[in-house]
Amino acid sequence: MKSLRFYNFADELERRRFLPIIFSMKRIERSRPRAPRNRTITLSSSDRRRLTRKIFRISFPVSLSEMLDRTFCGGMEEVVRFFPSGCVDLLFLDPPYNLPKSFHRQKYRRLTVQQYGEWMDSWLRPLLRLLKPSSSIYCCSDWRTSIPVAQVLEKYFRIQNRITWEREKGRGAKRNWKNCSEDIWFCTMTERFVFNLGAVKIRRKVLAPYVDPETERPKDWHASQGGKYRTTHPSNLWTDLTVPFWSMPENTDHPTQKPEKLLARVLLASSEKGGVILDPFLGSGTTSVVAKKLGRRYIGIEREKEYCLLAEKRLALADLDKTIQGFHENVFWERNSLPEQRRSGRK
Repeated sequence: MKSLRFYNFADELERRRFLPIIFSMKRIERSRPRAPRNRTITLSSSDRRRLTRKIFRISFPVSLSEMLDRTFCGGMEEVVRFFPSGCVDLLFLDPPYNLPKSFHRQKYRRLTVQQYGEWMDSWLRPLLRLLKPSSSIYCCSDWRTSIPVAQVLEKYFRIQNRITWEREKGRGAKRNWKNCSEDIWFCTMTERFVFNLGAVKIRRKVLAPYVDPETERPKDWHASQGGKYRTTHPSNLWTDLTVPFWSMPENTDHPTQKPEKLLARVLLASSEKGGVILDPFLGSGTTSVVAKKLGRRYIGIEREKEYCLLAEKRLALADLDKTIQGFHENVFWERNSLPEQRRSGRK
């Protein structure tokens, strides 16, 4: 019986048709030591030796059981052709935006809008057969790529909504508005899909609490030791997220890492426990880590070995700590509310 092979140190470098990649074989090393309070997750030499055996690559068809809870290193198009059809409940897509940017050894240059749409279509089509009629799809983009992304998505899916989330620290500009938001397109295969509204409620502080004049009881809010709060339904405007930075325990050196809180909201809303989550642009592993913490099964694909190793280290850490910053008592909290979260749990 064939078995999955561990990752080969001789990296498989493959070129994509529409997105030119310039490979630099020089490993990025930090020359300056990190501050004592810096909690960024890094890899030691022993981590690399130990975690390499947890990374897989495949060259033959595999069953669903052989895929689950694993990180595959390689080009996404090459890996998914060996996956069985109809195996994914939730597909999370965070492809490179159309920006000149470096990801460890890979450098991307900006394409025209048409070229970016063609490139996206080329890698999205092989993923379609993996989805179920009830599957949901979330696709990330910035303002520049939202137009071609939406055009490609509506060819294959039913677009249900566009979520806009605010970055706590925007990118400055001298002759334009500061860019401090990104989009997430929420799509489904059909009108039969999972959406757990009660699992993604938000707890906000009440600034002007209203009391029913007849009963003298709080109306649509409650009081606790942490303060006065209202638990509300989420909208498609997310303003409570914090991009990982050096003092957060989930932070890595990946340049476009998404917050665990963002993935928790997506996974809780659009999947059930035990559901299969696929992220073919895994990066440093946030989707797999959150899936593990929330009792979902995960499949991650990432072409860069360094990020695969970071993902596996984070997955190991998730066995020790399943907390998600900003998600407490089964609700999502506003930014900078950790003291209130702690007080709310006291009797």
